[in-house]
Amino acid sequence: MLVIFIFVFIASCNPINISTQSEQQNTQDLKNNQIKTVDFDSLEKKTSKNVDIEHDKNAEKINIKKDITIIFSNKNNQEFVEQFINVLELAVYNKKLKNVSFEIKFFEDKKDLLKIIDDTKKEGKIYIGPIITENTKVVRSFCEDKVIFFSFSSSDSVAGDCIYLFNFFPKNELEQLIFSLKKDSKLALLYPENDYGYKINSLIDNVLDESDVILVNRSSYKKDLSNVRDSIKELGKYELRKYELDRQKKILSKKNDNQSKDRLKKLQRFKTTSDYDFSHILIADYGINLLKVAPLLPYYDIDPNVVQFLSTGVIDDENFFFEPSLQGTIFPGIEKSKRNDLLVQYQEIYEENLLRISTLSYDLVGLLNFIYSRQINYMQTKNLLNSSTVQFDGVDGKFYFKDNKIERDLDILIISKGLAKKIN
Repeated sequence: MLVIFIFVFIASCNPINISTQSEQQNTQDLKNNQIKTVDFDSLEKKTSKNVDIEHDKNAEKINIKKDITIIFSNKNNQEFVEQFINVLELAVYNKKLKNVSFEIKFFEDKKDLLKIIDDTKKEGKIYIGPIITENTKVVRSFCEDKVIFFSFSSSDSVAGDCIYLFNFFPKNELEQLIFSLKKDSKLALLYPENDYGYKINSLIDNVLDESDVILVNRSSYKKDLSNVRDSIKELGKYELRKYELDRQKKILSKKNDNQSKDRLKKLQRFKTTSDYDFSHILIADYGINLLKVAPLLPYYDIDPNVVQFLSTGVIDDENFFFEPSLQGTIFPGIEKSKRNDLLVQYQEIYEENLLRISTLSYDLVGLLNFIYSRQINYMQTKNLLNSSTVQFDGVDGKFYFKDNKIERDLDILIISKGLAKKIN
């Protein structure tokens, strides 16, 4: 059998972020519509896995059974596009996806995108992309042509019919996080006034309605963090708890018995009482802002040793695992060991780190391999994707589709000393 993996690059203008001479040459190659064939010999030498692959240097002359078109916008991030292609290449090699060609096309605008789909559409055709929501809305008009799109949009609104979304969805993460908590746990929500924060805030009530967890308070802060200290104080009722502690200290200071004196010495170590209204706090932020917000919680006496800190999958990055205030934080995810082989293999072959989001395209190839190895038709593929009883094993956990969006069975991980470990 022949394993064939051909990339045809078509671009109408230069990709973004072109700065080095090598990148400029790559752009010129795109303009010249050059064909790139994966060098499986090179891959086999670099990888530790011994996979038996036959290949033909004249692969472009072979009659391809299946073809998939990958569609990128010229506005997509260049680093992301290049790694996306690398990961697809590696996934095809590892999973032995046979007799399938991948044609990559870049589009400039809506008109260009529509023309690409119109020129390539046929019953059962599979497209990978578009990447963003705006472009995914455009291609939905082609669903009547019995084609399938695997989009990477994060917007639930575009899922449906022939559009299947491959991403990390916060509702899926929230459900598994909230459902893992003990009955009658009391939750507080702290979130930024940005798209992600608003998204979590809009989802939390519906998720809680299906659980026994109670939301007792929520507080938001501006994107520039200008009022974050006030928001944390308000959330934790800092002033009220401080007032109560000062009141107790004042009463004890007027007593002369040894028990009162010992009690006063103990209270002198605290700025507020620890009688919180909540047992858990969900910090719905990410990136550098999360590293700025998290230390403020213990500073204003929301003690992580008393209150359980929670986060979503956005915290699944080693940069957060060493932050002292986040030790003991729990979040939904899959242990790094599950994807460690892929991380090491990618680094050895491409000499760069694998982006966290790049596991999406790797798992997608696994799904495509399942579909093509069974040689199922368009309707059978749709039935497969629409059945939540069929699960696929990916590096980010077992997954399936629900309402045309990917869902995962996730573990609950706890941050401890630079690692995120599964809680038994």
